[in-house]
Amino acid sequence: MARILIVDDSPADLKFLETALQGARHQVTALNDPAQVEAVADQVRPELLMVDVVMPGRNGYEVVRGLRKQPGMEALKVVFVSSKGNETDVKWGLRQGADDYLVKPYTPEQLMTVVQKLVG
Repeated sequence: MARILIVDDSPADLKFLETALQGARHQVTALNDPAQVEAVADQVRPELLMVDVVMPGRNGYEVVRGLRKQPGMEALKVVFVSSKGNETDVKWGLRQGADDYLVKPYTPEQLMTVVQKLVG
């Protein structure tokens, strides 16, 4: 069981992720406001961050850069979850520090394959 923080401005996408991950017995914290990520991550100490790329106010790349500056977050595994799915988007996401990239829409099976690979 892993501690997973998910961040997405879409309530439907958050609920889908949360339901699938909790069904696999992971401890899930869901946020729809990217401005709260550092404070919540400091409390939760996640092993995996699943974050949307396109969000109002602060995009997923900025969220990851902010988290990586926090002590103890250097080894955090990151998956970008985005509808921006062309090859250059995926390559850019990986260059920004992601360990994997999941393109919306995705199946619960695809989600669990990525999670299993990164946190077991």
